[in-house]
Amino acid sequence: MQITSRFTIAAHIITALDYFRDMGRVNSEFLAGSVGANPVIIRAVISQLREAGILRTRRGSGGAELARPLREITFYDVYKAVECVDGDGLFRFHGHPNPDCPVGRNIRKALDGRLACVQSAMEEEMRRVTLADVVADTRAEIAGEDAQAKGDEMS
Repeated sequence: MQITSRFTIAAHIITALDYFRDMGRVNSEFLAGSVGANPVIIRAVISQLREAGILRTRRGSGGAELARPLREITFYDVYKAVECVDGDGLFRFHGHPNPDCPVGRNIRKALDGRLACVQSAMEEEMRRVTLADVVADTRAEIAGEDAQAKGDEMS
């Protein structure tokens, strides 16, 4: 199981939009430079976040902005916006287990309920973490870097 990088890219975009909000319009090219990804990927993730009601965008090079306060955007919101988890759930079952094998015939029945519980627990925890938490931690890290740089200058 692995959640794709779209999740962390989305969290990065949202954090950058908040951090640079006083800079004016933050567009996909700027965000691509921050994320270290192709602007096409950034635009695709922004589009998914817009469709989920997390971001607002302006046509052309107008940039993007948050559509809701950070404290109202959870990891779960971002996960649902950018991950392609269908009705079958987060865990994908391997191809075609051999129905002539007793394990192959029964492994799915043994795993399904447990994997559903694991996914449910993960999603519940994701509902508890907000992007406000991530932004606060990011700002604290930046402040620590700034303090370190000033300390290095004074040495």
